[in-house]
Amino acid sequence: MEEYTTIQQDTTQPNARGIFRLPLLQPLANRNFRLLWIGESVSVFGNFFYMIALAWIVLEETGSGLALGTIMMAAAIPRALFMPFGGVLSDRMSPRLVMLASNILCAILVGLLSFLIFSGTVALWHMYLLSIIGGAASAFFLPAMMTMVPRLVSKDKLEPSNSLVIGAQQISGLFGPVAAGFIVAAVGGAAAMGIDAATFVFATFTLLLMRSVNIKTRPAHSDDGSAQPAESKGTFAEIRDGLKYAWGNPLLRAMVPAIAVINFCIVGPIDIGLASLAHDYFGGEASDLGIMLSVFGGSAVLGALLAGLIKVRRRGIIAIIIMAVEGIGLGMLSLAQDVLQASLFLGVMGALMGYINVMLIAWLQGTTRADMLGRVMSLVMFASMGLQPVSLALAGWLVDVGHVYMFVGAGSLILITSFFMMKSQTIRTFE
Repeated sequence: MEEYTTIQQDTTQPNARGIFRLPLLQPLANRNFRLLWIGESVSVFGNFFYMIALAWIVLEETGSGLALGTIMMAAAIPRALFMPFGGVLSDRMSPRLVMLASNILCAILVGLLSFLIFSGTVALWHMYLLSIIGGAASAFFLPAMMTMVPRLVSKDKLEPSNSLVIGAQQISGLFGPVAAGFIVAAVGGAAAMGIDAATFVFATFTLLLMRSVNIKTRPAHSDDGSAQPAESKGTFAEIRDGLKYAWGNPLLRAMVPAIAVINFCIVGPIDIGLASLAHDYFGGEASDLGIMLSVFGGSAVLGALLAGLIKVRRRGIIAIIIMAVEGIGLGMLSLAQDVLQASLFLGVMGALMGYINVMLIAWLQGTTRADMLGRVMSLVMFASMGLQPVSLALAGWLVDVGHVYMFVGAGSLILITSFFMMKSQTIRTFE
């Protein structure tokens, strides 16, 4: 039997004062959740400095969207491959410890890349190698992060808590890309990478400030959900148990393939396509890429906050409509003639994406058995990220051929997926 450390769950205090009385802000009365929220919001802000600096350095050095796509693919492959193991680890031990280890490793990696760029010794193979290691680290971080929230707050606070987390991430997405674009243009990529490394250090300290308590071994469960004596299992056996649990949920069984296809269609066109539009079609300024990503992230703030405030019925129908609109918006990007037109399409897409992310994550956290949460979240994220390497590589090739083919093709595939989602009674009747 294994023992592990978990983070203390403080439900919102009855005597919460001031702004903490507002329904959306009540989770922030929880000290541990507040520290998590602040630290990870800052870290996400820093990630945009890395993303824009990396994209611009690669395009400046190689002039190839394919090179950028394969570097991002180098991070995406280990992220997808190790994701199931990250889910098991988050179920076995404290997710805070997993997050701490990942943040420390990423701070070292990005700091090293900053030094290599500053010294003028950076080579393409450095970026490939560091991307591979960083991708593996994120495979353990992401399930741990998704498992943390329901360990910190009560079930009735899951939607506002996720709304705050995702909303803050999107606020970082509003300001981060613009700030990063100007920093890269003004002083170069080394400074931008250094800022990202510093935000990883900051997030590490906020995790260390959390109050923790030791608890007994996590309970094992039978198929009917009743508690059973804990039993030692191997990693692959635990992964198999997680897959069996997810397969037994009809909605998860229907949604996971749809999530995989939709993310395949969005990741490459957004990460590679927008960089290509800014660099090759809209004037060649890094700030243009920053503006488009900021609009996408900023509009997602509104969607995420609305999801925390408004509880709706017929969530399955709403998800299908949102996905169809996302497909149309992605196709319309092929018609954009400048940053303003592209930003209009991205604004609609971002708002809808922010809304559906909160809605689905809160549902997963609230309905998944506690001892399976890490594995279920890793499965959903594997579906989201498993095809990212192919998406990035394909997008990198297509932007060199012609960006219209990429945007229209990806948008059409999302529309086809939305049609099949509508045919699924399980998804249509999802409340």
